[in-house]
Amino acid sequence: MIVPLEEYEQVLDENGRLTLRASSFFEELIRITNLNTPIQGTGSPEGVVKANIGQRYLDTTGIASNALYIKQTGDNDTDTGWILT
Repeated sequence: MIVPLEEYEQVLDENGRLTLRASSFFEELIRITNLNTPIQGTGSPEGVVKANIGQRYLDTTGIASNALYIKQTGDNDTDTGWILT
């Protein structure tokens, strides 16, 4: 869940680095964006493509009914758990 930043909330510390809250905000925003953007490749991603649960994968060589996979099981950042939808 994205914790919103308050209007005029400080996002950089005195050293010019992101504050912890701003860093968490942007990390979650990137994670959600990545989940909504499918990875593209050729062939099945099972045992080949590492991703977080919920990530989509589009097989660009597949026919319409055999092209979209969703990472549904396994640990995040592993290459197993892909299910053909």
